[in-house]
Amino acid sequence: MADDTGIGGAATPSVDGTSAPVQDNGPGLVPDLATQPVTELVDLGESLIAQADTLLASMLRPWNAYQIGIVVALWAFAHVLRAVLGPPIRNWMGTREGWPKWRMRILAVVHQRLRSIFFVILLWLAVIVMREFTWPSRSYLLGIVATLATAWLFIVFVTRLIRSRFLRRTVRYGAWTYVTLHILGLTTDAARLLDSAALEAGEFRISLLLVVQAVVILGILIALARFFTVTTSKRIQTNEDISPSMKVLFVKVLQIAFYGIAFYIGVKAIGIDLTGLAVLSGAIGVGLGFGLQKVVSNLVSGVIILLDKSIKPGDVISLGETFGWINTLGARYASVVTRDGKEYLIPNEDLITNQVVNWSHSDDFVRLDIFFGTAYGDDPHEVRKLAIAAAKGVERVLSFKAPVCHIVGFGDSSVDYILRFWIRDPTQGLTNIRGNVYLALWDAFSENNISIPFPQREVKMLSDSSEAPTD
Repeated sequence: MADDTGIGGAATPSVDGTSAPVQDNGPGLVPDLATQPVTELVDLGESLIAQADTLLASMLRPWNAYQIGIVVALWAFAHVLRAVLGPPIRNWMGTREGWPKWRMRILAVVHQRLRSIFFVILLWLAVIVMREFTWPSRSYLLGIVATLATAWLFIVFVTRLIRSRFLRRTVRYGAWTYVTLHILGLTTDAARLLDSAALEAGEFRISLLLVVQAVVILGILIALARFFTVTTSKRIQTNEDISPSMKVLFVKVLQIAFYGIAFYIGVKAIGIDLTGLAVLSGAIGVGLGFGLQKVVSNLVSGVIILLDKSIKPGDVISLGETFGWINTLGARYASVVTRDGKEYLIPNEDLITNQVVNWSHSDDFVRLDIFFGTAYGDDPHEVRKLAIAAAKGVERVLSFKAPVCHIVGFGDSSVDYILRFWIRDPTQGLTNIRGNVYLALWDAFSENNISIPFPQREVKMLSDSSEAPTD
């Protein structure tokens, strides 16, 4: 005898406490769970379409249509105000030459958004007037539009603080979307829609809602990490008690720490379990270890350089044919700027394994040597005195580390000398200071009749008295 639950079926309690029939799919058959997300997505879409139909129908009511017309009229009036008042305001801004830059930037942003500002002011004035002289329901749409316009305008001004144009637009459009959904009361439906669009593989499930949450949370945390890193780095750079190399090291450590903590907190807040990625990360680590040997070597070399303080920003170094001063020390390379404006990016590994001449390792003093010669008829004692006096008269030559001049040999046509002097600003150039000292020697020798010989050769033409044989 069949019961009231259906053929071969069993009764299960329904929501209201009564028994509801459950269909028997036969032995070995289970409901198709894979179609549940699709079904939920379709049901949600139908619900949103129904709400849209209801909203459209409400828009056709007389007072709602009047409010829409008022919004359009106020937008047109705001456009007219922008066209009339915009040029005078811009001319007035042109007369504010003595104002700070930050104030002028604010005025420029306000001038660009005059239409929106006028529109928001007019909307709220219309809402206030209509709420005073009519029922609140007849200004309901105006209130929503005014709230949306105000929120959008506020978001525009806040996002102007973001320097990156792409990031500024991304944050702005995302904030506009969220605020609009929140004011219209559609955040729950939007979250259900995003969560229903998901990919599932076993226990792993990723939805659009999870992706959006990940982008927002990680973006905020990384922005905070960057803010704290920049703020702390500025304080470290202005601390005179810390050496330049240790400043760079502290900044790099802080960057790794802040960004690492931000990423870890973001991933945990989203709900991703990192333990499941242990095997995968190990395999990736082995592959990266073989493929990024040079990168890791440069990273380790950079840390060693910062710790032993052998090279620091501002040092003047020579590496092969490259001569210049250290501009910055990066995690992978050192930036060396030469006198001709070229900037060489030297890998940190080369600074460890190759021979490097650090002209300013222990102090800023650099000794330079120049060679010259005078004729054998000139008094060498007088030549030495004149050379030392000429070197002292050059601007960049140090006086408290006095120049010296010595005879180094008797050449074929001159007595050879070496003149040694000291400077303390090698970043200003070496060739130019040598040239100035040579020019001072030339002037001193010319005034005191000291001659600078040069090799001379005599050629004798010998006449041949014999005649050439003839046939």
